[in-house]
Order: sequence, then C-alpha cells, then structure tokens
Amino acid sequence: MKFCFKGNITGALLGKTEGGGELQVALLAKALAKNGHEVVIIDPVDCDKDFVTEDGIKVLTVPNWKNGLPVIRFMFKLLPGLYRLLLQQKADVYYCRMRDFQHLLPYMVARKVKAKFVLAMAADIDATGFKERYQYFYKTQKFSLWLFFSGLLIELVQPFLLRNSDILLTQHEGQKQILDARKINSFVFGNLIDLAMIPLVENPVKTDFIYVSSFLQIRKGFIELFRLIEQSPMQSFTIIGKPSGKISIDLFEKLQNFKNVKLLGKLDHLESIIHIANSKALVTTSPMEGFPNIFLEAWATGVPVISYIVDPGDIIVKNHLGLVCNGQFDLLCSNINNFDNCIFDANKLKDYVKKNHSVEFAHSKLLDILNT
Repeated sequence: MKFCFKGNITGALLGKTEGGGELQVALLAKALAKNGHEVVIIDPVDCDKDFVTEDGIKVLTVPNWKNGLPVIRFMFKLLPGLYRLLLQQKADVYYCRMRDFQHLLPYMVARKVKAKFVLAMAADIDATGFKERYQYFYKTQKFSLWLFFSGLLIELVQPFLLRNSDILLTQHEGQKQILDARKINSFVFGNLIDLAMIPLVENPVKTDFIYVSSFLQIRKGFIELFRLIEQSPMQSFTIIGKPSGKISIDLFEKLQNFKNVKLLGKLDHLESIIHIANSKALVTTSPMEGFPNIFLEAWATGVPVISYIVDPGDIIVKNHLGLVCNGQFDLLCSNINNFDNCIFDANKLKDYVKKNHSVEFAHSKLLDILNT
C-alpha cells in the first residue's frame, strides 16, 4: 500500500522532535516503510528540499512557496502547490494528525482518488467541543491575527473531518468515549514508542522527581508545579524545558533561587530520557493532554508517573503505572512528600509498554483497523 502523510514531520524523522504529535507520525511512517509499504511525507514547513530517508521514506516539500509576501504566497503558492503534490501521490491512504485546517486538502484529494482518509487525535481537545478547546487552549494563548484566522478555520474544518473521515484514531479509550458520546465512530490506536531507542541506565540514582516539557507553560500546569515545589522543600526536583510566556519566565527565574531544584533548560531527546531513567518519578501537572509520549518513555525506563489530573483512558490506575491525584492539589503534595518507589515494579512498567505501545506492532494494528 501507499501511505501519504502531511505535516511538519522532517525534524522528528531526523531525531530533532519538536512535539509529541510529530514524533508519533514519524514512528508510524518508519514502521510502515520497514514493513514494505511505500511512504511519502509532504512537509512544506520544515523541509527545504526533497530527500529520501534511510528507511526509504520519501519527503517532499512544496517548491518555491516561501518566496513573496506571507499572505499572498500562502494563499496562491502553498495551498495550491500542496493540493497538487497530494494529488500526484495517488496514495491508498492519506493520514493527518493534530488540528489543522489544511487537513481539508488531503481529505479532498482522498475523495478524488478514492483513497481512505485517516485522522488521528493528538490531544483530548481534538475530540471535544469548542468549550474545552477554548478553556484549555485558546484562552491560554497570546492573541494574534494568525491565531484568530487559523483558529476560526480549524473550528470550521475539525468538526467536519471528525464526522466525515473514513477512519478516526484515538490515543486511548477516554477519547473514544468522548467521540462515542457525540455519535462519532473511532478506533483506539495507542501512542507508539521505539524501545530500541531507549537507553539502558544501570544503577539509576533515583534522587529527584522530574518534570519534562518542551516548553514550560501555564497551560501545561507550570503554576501548579511551582506551588508543588514551594510546598515540598524536603524533596528534590529536576526540571527540563524552556519557559514560555511572561508568567512562566518569572516563575522560572524564582526557581533559580530554590536549593532543591535543578533547572536544565531544553535538552535533546536522549539526554531527557537518561535524566528520566535516573529519577524517582515523572511528575505532570498539566490539566489536559492526549497521551503524553513522556509517559511511555518514563515507563519504558521503569519510572512511574505521578499525575495531578491526566490519566489517559484510566491506564495509570488500571495498570498500576503510578499515582493519579484527580485534581486534588493536597493529594499531589502528599503523594510527593510520602512517595515510596518500592511499591512500583520497574519490570512491570517496562512490560506494559512493550506489550501495548511497541512500534513493532504498529503496522499490523493499523492494517487491521484499515481492513475493518
């Protein structure tokens, strides 16, 4: 089969991942290519010229679209060029992930060439209504004309694609239940992890709790993390990530004076995983997520998760993968200050990931869904 992916995936393919959604697309594309399928990724944002990866994935960009005035080139070069490139592929499956009004183009192409269009959720708010997206996303963003323009188009396109895609993929059972309540059919296709890329850390030190995020933001619960550290002076914390936004920058500067905090800034993927492997537990204070890749990376190294709110599909509780505080801040503080790592079996955490999220099984799982 021929699969065509659309999105800024080049960085993730080359080991420079900027986001979890991009990493998931890259992992799936590699798994399909490894199993003999023809895979094309169209990336007009991060890709400067066409190339083929070591895995045999063809990466294409829209030629010459970046020349000229931003709005004009976007409307009259990027969008028409992207449509033509998608159409030229004549793929069997067109796959998109995350919210983007440009997904309407591969959907239209899929209809024209009689291919299947697959839309994958990258966060819980991808499946919810506008109210939740406003509360957990738009409300936390700094206003700009582009945010308004793109947000308006996304709010028109996303509901249409949710109801008209051939296949909808959710990250966990909770997202599927959200869509079921809206009478929208979907399939659970859990996030993937390449276990071959997880380093083996012998005799991990396990002295600190760790918090990891590409960007330390208010919408990711950075205020709650700051409060947690304030109320846990006897515990040590390592924080990986770069502050984003005035409030986060102010809090980050205050944390520099805390003796129980190590601020490491932004690290590459491998360095981050090594720090996770050496931690007591991964802490997350985000109010809403999809299925954080960082959870899989923690469990793959035998490290449990302590989550303030998020438990994707209740898997943390059901599989004893950590502690969930259900939004109770006092309970979060108590779990941190009374944490006993001995109650978690590192091998069982690793086994859960291997059985349920290994990239080795991605190819057969996706084909089963496509053939349903």
